[in-house]
Amino acid sequence: MTPSDILRAKLNLETAQLTWPELERHFARGDVIKVAIGMDLVDTALHVAENNAATVQAWLADGRIARAELSDAEDWHARQPMFWAVVVAPWVLVQEVVKELDTD
Repeated sequence: MTPSDILRAKLNLETAQLTWPELERHFARGDVIKVAIGMDLVDTALHVAENNAATVQAWLADGRIARAELSDAEDWHARQPMFWAVVVAPWVLVQEVVKELDTD
């Protein structure tokens, strides 16, 4: 296994679901990075952890990742969604849990 494989496995194990109230204090410190639906949260965390600046900058530029803003916090407070989250100090990367549509 490569060092990246080991780090990916570690990040995957450290991924957890959080509610908005659990995330709110991290937002207040300015540490929350939102990851777009459809992006792989662990892969994104790996690129941030490995300081892959070119990839991270490209994702920031096209909005696939972004620092959470007050409008995000207001929306999350109103809706109370669940998030997948992983810490890549000092950041907390979050991705809103997509609710599966009931097909019954």
